[in-house]
Amino acid sequence: MHGSLPRRAACSLAALALAMAAAGPAFAQSTPWPDKPLRIMVGASPGGGTDILARMLAEKFAPDFKQSVMVENRPGASNTIAADLTAHAAADGTTLLLATNTGQAIAPHLMKLKFDPLKDLQPVGLVAVMPNVLVVSSSSPYRSVKEVVAAMAEKPGQLKYASSGIGSTQHIAGEAFTLTTGTTAIHVPYKGSSQAHIDIISGEVTMMFDSTSSAMGQIRSGKFRPLAVMSERRAAELPEVPTMAEAGVKGADVQTWYGLYVTAGTPKPAVDALVAELTRVLKLPDVQAHIRGLGGEVGAIGVEQFAQMNRQEYERFRKLVKDAHIRGDAQ
Repeated sequence: MHGSLPRRAACSLAALALAMAAAGPAFAQSTPWPDKPLRIMVGASPGGGTDILARMLAEKFAPDFKQSVMVENRPGASNTIAADLTAHAAADGTTLLLATNTGQAIAPHLMKLKFDPLKDLQPVGLVAVMPNVLVVSSSSPYRSVKEVVAAMAEKPGQLKYASSGIGSTQHIAGEAFTLTTGTTAIHVPYKGSSQAHIDIISGEVTMMFDSTSSAMGQIRSGKFRPLAVMSERRAAELPEVPTMAEAGVKGADVQTWYGLYVTAGTPKPAVDALVAELTRVLKLPDVQAHIRGLGGEVGAIGVEQFAQMNRQEYERFRKLVKDAHIRGDAQ
């Protein structure tokens, strides 16, 4: 589908595979990678959680691959623009995608895509899992989930919540919240979390069910007030913030996961090299501290487990989208 691998690259990858067999996960530093820069495609705007993690990976990858590693932001269409570009890139191992469940498991049920996320993108590994967190502006009158629910009941369909796009995990989290509480609100989609933050802070939009990776900076700066995390247990970085269940809303847990992919058809030595490198990077103490600082947990499962998880999430969100009557371009 993507053409044959150039001979030079194939030789380099063969050498790389031999080096990996001898050196284990930390493959030989002198082994060349295909003679072109790597790029990590990101389906969100700069400053958001996906972008933050992608730039962290790029910084760690560059010395080992002995190539520059660029982060390319292609926001919009529920993260699927970047995924589409990766799916149709040359299968030589140099185009990566840092994706979330937004593009990989939710958007396919809402819009007509020109690629199959389960067939045209090869999983490399799970990077991190972040709980979503209900946030309001620090100047907001709402100081608890109970107060937000009461306001939504009193003013049906008047409060607004932001997301990074139709079908994003923030959108799904908002729908899960309104379904569970029996309330309604206006969904305001943006092309990325960072753009939505501006309107949250100004009060133009009431709230957001953002991922902690995107929201932690604003929370630490005092611009966001976190009301509840949408996970089974409290986030380590937000120990004073209750879970949604503790705040009185059960059944509205939503998390955002981040996974690394490469174009399907990429030769196995290249995929193995990427898996080994990601595994190495995720074990680094500073990387683990960075991910924990974003309120999340490091992805600690094998690539096959991640692929299985992706398929399960795809089916789970298919049902959730149907049950919540969320409509997109595919309907």
